Amino acid sequence: MIAWRVHEFGPPEAMKFERVPRPVPGPGEVLVKVHAAGVGPWDGWIRAGRSALPQPLPLTLGSDLSGDIHTVGTDVSDLRIGDRVYGVTNPRFIGAYAEYAVASPAMIARKPTSLTYIEAASVPIIAVTAWQGLFHQAQLKAGQTVVIHGAAGNVGAYAVQFARRAGIRIVATAATDEIAFVRDLGADTVVDFQTQRFEDAACNVDAVLDLVGGQTQKRSFQVLRRGGKLISAVSHPDQDLAKSHSVDANFFLVRVTGQYLTEIADLIDSGKLRTRVGTVLPLADAR
Repeated sequence: MIAWRVHEFGPPEAMKFERVPRPVPGPGEVLVKVHAAGVGPWDGWIRAGRSALPQPLPLTLGSDLSGDIHTVGTDVSDLRIGDRVYGVTNPRFIGAYAEYAVASPAMIARKPTSLTYIEAASVPIIAVTAWQGLFHQAQLKAGQTVVIHGAAGNVGAYAVQFARRAGIRIVATAATDEIAFVRDLGADTVVDFQTQRFEDAACNVDAVLDLVGGQTQKRSFQVLRRGGKLISAVSHPDQDLAKSHSVDANFFLVRVTGQYLTEIADLIDSGKLRTRVGTVLPLADAR
């Protein structure tokens, strides 16, 4: 089979399009015939050697995928050959930029029937990140208020929709040309970060979901109430700032499971969650 391989960390030119043996699933694994693989910034971090997880070389890039079960390893009871699935390959987030990929059954689920393979491959990591950031990390509940930075982005768009469904008041930040899109997703207040300061629209909020980092993250401490939470999916917050503002501030890595994916698929198929796909490329053009 053909796969995008990395033998040494570096820029995109470090990616090599190579013919490699088709992998064989071990006990508790399945082999997926990949129809589409999602692309996220974490793929670039892994390629460049900046992964938060150990990544022995050589490796095949890619984690989000959708496709059909081709082979089922021993000790797998809930998936069958031919099942249409979507999800993530494994806890190292590698292996999907290929014609076939070994996946952990615990990190995949049956594909939303209303989505194409391409649409389904765009969902897993970003949708579960949004869910976990809001409800497991920030522990938000109906009636509370959250600031969502980068609300027009992949994770942010899902976060706005999840928060809206949960009855959480949303102050979202987005670029000028994305204001209407974010408002349509359900944000109560949308701040144009190119012309406005979000500090003028938010005060004493319960949580900030940071999907931007940098100075935006640092400025966010001042809009939180005492005891509030700053949750970042991009970088570790400054603990001295957190202490000075009497708030909790944490970075987290997403944990994708079949349970989350099944619930998200149900929301998509019932028309309660919208997806958006960006650029679509042939596998050969992934670099």
